[in-house]
Amino acid sequence: MKFRELIRQEQDIAFVIGNGINRYPNNPKALSWEELLLKLWHKFSPDVFNFVPKGITTTEFYDLLDLASIETANSPFQIQKEVSRLLSGWQPFDHHVSFVQWARQHEAPILTTNFDLTLSSLPFMQQYRFKTTSFTDFYPWSTYFSDHELKDPLKGFGIWFINGLVSYHRSIRLGLSHYMGSIEKARNYIYKSRTGSLFNNNSQKIWSGGNTWLQVFFNKQLCIFGLGLEENEIFIRWLLIERAKYYRKFPGRRKKAWYIAPKNEKPDDRNLGKIQFLRGIGINLIETNNYGEIYNEPWL
Repeated sequence: MKFRELIRQEQDIAFVIGNGINRYPNNPKALSWEELLLKLWHKFSPDVFNFVPKGITTTEFYDLLDLASIETANSPFQIQKEVSRLLSGWQPFDHHVSFVQWARQHEAPILTTNFDLTLSSLPFMQQYRFKTTSFTDFYPWSTYFSDHELKDPLKGFGIWFINGLVSYHRSIRLGLSHYMGSIEKARNYIYKSRTGSLFNNNSQKIWSGGNTWLQVFFNKQLCIFGLGLEENEIFIRWLLIERAKYYRKFPGRRKKAWYIAPKNEKPDDRNLGKIQFLRGIGINLIETNNYGEIYNEPWL
């Protein structure tokens, strides 16, 4: 099945997207994760790197920068402030607008791992927050952008930020330590909350993460694209494993999921391992002929 056909046939869909939508089509202003980290190293550390060394993940590479940085020793969050500066003011291209308009028309939530506000910068968008959830700018998980205020994250269009956003620089998650903090935060919602956890509750709606993007992640069909989903994506991969465990416990709540990516003509062991990972957690792989079949054609 083609991606375009999938989103027209399936209902109750949410999108999980990454930086691929910003880098299409060969956008010279969009930064890859590696390019962003190298810019930060050049600014904050005497050790200058021109590439991310092999044998180290990008998340660990950030943590090493945090340890090496002279400027952040007595001035915390300077690196994250610089990330906010670098990623602020990005303007959407036509494919951004078409995608958001399609999601808005079909009331499909968007969960993004990006920090920038490109998708949420359209004129009809405003920022909202579920006030029933305590707010922290470290984890603004109840904050979303939409054309109207939602009463339920599952019922209506909204753009949610998994790894933080430039509006709250302290929320930006770049390092392994950051990801572990997010996992701890999510684990408390999912398993340990006194007000109701996801795994120990007979209700899908009344739990401590019910007014955050976690509600969408666990209780909607997911279309995932623009993400490499490589081994360094510790947080999102952990969440996908927990989602599979959730459906094993509550099979009646099971939702489908798809990972959309261009076809790899020469898959290596790493690609095959990722395919095995996806299969093991119940995610279907849909391969396209090119990036236009992901970022352009489906939304026209």
